[in-house]
Amino acid sequence: MKHQLPVGNACKGITFLELIVALFLVSLVMALVFPSFGVFGDNKLKSEAREMASVLRYMNDSSGSRKETLPIVFDLDRNIVSWKGPDGEKKQKFEDLTGVTTQSNGRVSSGELTVFFSPLGIQENLSVQMARGDKTMTVALNCLSGKVKIKDE
Repeated sequence: MKHQLPVGNACKGITFLELIVALFLVSLVMALVFPSFGVFGDNKLKSEAREMASVLRYMNDSSGSRKETLPIVFDLDRNIVSWKGPDGEKKQKFEDLTGVTTQSNGRVSSGELTVFFSPLGIQENLSVQMARGDKTMTVALNCLSGKVKIKDE
């Protein structure tokens, strides 16, 4: 004997409860995905600031360990930083680079600035300013301690 559904109780679509659950799941996914797009620029700025801090630390440590004076050149018009380290010359583009401040030169925001790392480390405090939109960060190298700090401003 075959069982048949009565004609009056045939399934005609989704229930209100199923619709609410589906909308909740879509809303949850959107809430998790869309905020990450809004801070993408901030993440890029933080990433570049960390890269700059790494380059400054590397230059300071390499000049001391190799007992050499090593130059780093900031081309602020093209946003390119080039340096000569133990493993040769390197260049890197920093899209968010806006300026460099030293005690002897003050703030430089255009042209080229060359800074030398001697075997005793850098001879003056150095700070590199980076900005994306209205968010700015400063990467500061302390000449006495040799420590690099990233300041979120």
